[in-house]
Amino acid sequence: MRLGLRLLLGLFLIVGLATFFVMRVFVNEVKPGVRQALESTLVDAANVLAVMAADDMKAGHIADGAFARRMAQASRRDLDAQVWGFPKRNLDYRVTVTDARGIVVYDSQGRDIGRDNSRWNDVYRTLRGEYGARSSPELPGDKTLTVMHVAAPIRDGERLIGVLTVAQPNRTIEPFIQASQRSILSKGAWLIGLSALIGVLVSWWLVRGITALNRYAKAVSAGQPVAPPPPRRDEIGDLGQALEAMRRKLEGKAYVEQYVQSLTHEMKSPLAAIRGAAELLQEPLPEAERQRFARHIQTQEQRLTGTIDKLLALASVEQHGWLQQTGPVSVSTLLEQAREAVAARLAAHDLRLSVVTDESGCSLQGDAFLLQQALSNLLENAIAFSPAGAEIRLQAHTDAEQLRIDVEDQGPGIPGFALERIFERFYSLPRPDGGARSSGLGLPFVREVARLHGGSITLENRTQGGVRASLVLPLRRQANAG
Repeated sequence: MRLGLRLLLGLFLIVGLATFFVMRVFVNEVKPGVRQALESTLVDAANVLAVMAADDMKAGHIADGAFARRMAQASRRDLDAQVWGFPKRNLDYRVTVTDARGIVVYDSQGRDIGRDNSRWNDVYRTLRGEYGARSSPELPGDKTLTVMHVAAPIRDGERLIGVLTVAQPNRTIEPFIQASQRSILSKGAWLIGLSALIGVLVSWWLVRGITALNRYAKAVSAGQPVAPPPPRRDEIGDLGQALEAMRRKLEGKAYVEQYVQSLTHEMKSPLAAIRGAAELLQEPLPEAERQRFARHIQTQEQRLTGTIDKLLALASVEQHGWLQQTGPVSVSTLLEQAREAVAARLAAHDLRLSVVTDESGCSLQGDAFLLQQALSNLLENAIAFSPAGAEIRLQAHTDAEQLRIDVEDQGPGIPGFALERIFERFYSLPRPDGGARSSGLGLPFVREVARLHGGSITLENRTQGGVRASLVLPLRRQANAG
């Protein structure tokens, strides 16, 4: 199971369980809470009515006196009330009065006159001077419907002369209990849904950072240059910075070792030639020979200097996994700058350069200097392998969302054995005119520049002779001015 799913399920489980138990407690507490509130109101009503019934009870007219008439009038009233959305039309109270022995002498419903209620807790405890209340089935044997009874003493001064009981069926408050429970469940469902959404967002936020670190670590382990994870102000961001610092240190050490070995290998040949020529110059030599060996030393020095310069340029682009500076680069301007950079060499080798493009409205997002250097390297390669009087073609065209720049020459082409090695560092082929080989760093430089721009470079032999170098780069087209 993936980490993001585990985080989401774990968070949802914790919040869900907590919400479930809290909701369960609330739902279970609604019914007893409402019934406790009902009992409190019944206590107030019973004591108020007990005071009102005291005069008729003392006079012996509790069943037909003023109290009985007022209770009858109240029971006939149409209340026409809306209590929290629930209609209420009639009184729900039932009032009974017992004498000091617990015998019913008044019943607002006229049902239990003469019955002995002294054994019921409401009457029994009140007659003993205690708080009396009970909950009994509304129908005999049916425990689902109950009635709350609360009693209050009727006194003549300090003497207890009777007990008044107010009863109300619990079913009258059941709609309120159910409404409260539904409201709690509804809000609980919203709470769970909101918690799930928060869990998804938190999991996505955490996994996003971890996934970026994972991709970065895999790319580094595969030896692929890659930009570090985006900065974050948390532990994941700190970990990303630590990984990037570690990568730089490890790669820097390996990079230096690799380049020292490569540079040492490439320096051996020109240094040996310089050393041999210098030793010969220490001997008496004819002037012509001395001049020849001096020119040889100068040639090797130039070769060594060129190798070091190109090696430093290649190191500059290889050390970065991403472009340090980017901006819009006009394709037409790029081609014109490349033409100007090699104009002198073209003239020196009696070569022609034709530029073919209709992409004047195109631009790239990249480093203009690096792109110009890469294109100049391709043109210099074409010049080095082209016979005098030949033509070199530089053409650019778009294909979907890519720009393709082709450099074509009319030279001898690339031998089959060299096609797979042509991009190796320090690998070069002999020049057709017998001139010195290049440093073998130009094409690796072009490949690194293409990679930094998200593109590619390929070399292939043309069927009509010569080589075609194709530099493919992502394109950003701009609207033509005017």
